[in-house]
Amino acid sequence: MLTIRLIFESLGFAWRALKSNILRTVLSLLGVTIGIFSIIAVLTLVDSLEKNIRDSFNFLGSNVIYVGKWPFTGGNGRDWWKEYIKRPNVSYAEYKFLRANMKDAETVSIYADRGGMTIKAGNNGISQINLTGADLDYDRIFEINLDKGRYLTNDEIEAGRNVVIIGYEVAKALFPNTDSPVGQQIKIKNLKFNIVGVTVREGESFLGTPSKDYGVIIPYDAFRKLYQTGTGQWFELGSDIGLKGRETDIGLVELESEARGLMRVKRGLKPIMKDTFALNRPEAIANAISGVFDVLSIAGWIIGGFSMLVGGFGIANIMFVSVKERTSIIGLQKSLGAKNYFILFQFLFESIFLSLIGGLAGLFLVWLLTLAPFGSLQVILSAKNIVLGLGVSSTIGLIAGIIPAAMAARLDPVIAIRA
Repeated sequence: MLTIRLIFESLGFAWRALKSNILRTVLSLLGVTIGIFSIIAVLTLVDSLEKNIRDSFNFLGSNVIYVGKWPFTGGNGRDWWKEYIKRPNVSYAEYKFLRANMKDAETVSIYADRGGMTIKAGNNGISQINLTGADLDYDRIFEINLDKGRYLTNDEIEAGRNVVIIGYEVAKALFPNTDSPVGQQIKIKNLKFNIVGVTVREGESFLGTPSKDYGVIIPYDAFRKLYQTGTGQWFELGSDIGLKGRETDIGLVELESEARGLMRVKRGLKPIMKDTFALNRPEAIANAISGVFDVLSIAGWIIGGFSMLVGGFGIANIMFVSVKERTSIIGLQKSLGAKNYFILFQFLFESIFLSLIGGLAGLFLVWLLTLAPFGSLQVILSAKNIVLGLGVSSTIGLIAGIIPAAMAARLDPVIAIRA
């Protein structure tokens, strides 16, 4: 009960001090407000950027390792590509070998892509479309959400039939007056393909990464009728093999180790020879730029730290003035039996309360920032950053008020009453 009464009395003193000289208080709290805004705004933007960038690579799937010719993140030096260009492409025989021998993979699938395609249906056409040739279990590697129709069947994939799943924007462009284009035909390089499904609209990602809205999926063997692929030759259109790991394989350590061993065996590489293939992880792309986020976060703390320092001095100034103005009241409280810790906590709570007001004002400005349009970037003020902002402002209030509160607690009641 005493603690609750102490808190309410401190809040009352703080509120009266705030109302008695609003201009002085606002100017003093401005440093805390700007400091919290600077820190939390930068952290919010960094977190939002990181989330949007990671979401942009969701098209690569999750818990997956890709076996291919090129590494996702490139190499070191200006001529790094010379080491990789002469590597053989992934072959269909290697895919069959991995599919037959992988023990730590939940599923294995081979696929190939070709961009810049033009797709036609009657008098309508759409260009710059990504064509994907997919083998068995491709839909388990990549999340394929269908709005209409169905996915490719095993018989269609194994026989390489001319069936196709088209993206939302492809369907909209080729069949503008049709609710469901399933059962209709499109032309890819003058070959007719029957539509069996349409994907759900994804929309544009933050980085403009490939979207299924502008893609079409056909069986892998049907793709090979259009382009030479899967033989492993370095000059042909390359394929990639997707390996989906098990949930129990933390970090996909076992999957990566097994895939590397089997690929080296299949390609006849000796122990001293380097890998002639790349094992790529989707998260490697985001991790490659994580250092930028760390630098931005540090910059935000430095910029905001100076503002918080100024704000701390402002709150300390208010508290020194408050102690001086209420010296006689402190003397009366002590003469009536108030303990030193009661006076100490009274001013500490007041200092923290004042600092929290500045912190809340800074968080409110950050919230207003999230309402501003940033194109495809979605800025979100997370609960973690809200708690961090309140915690930092409370700490500043505690540090700024400790010396004035200690001075007030040590006052002699007789001398204080005379003042």
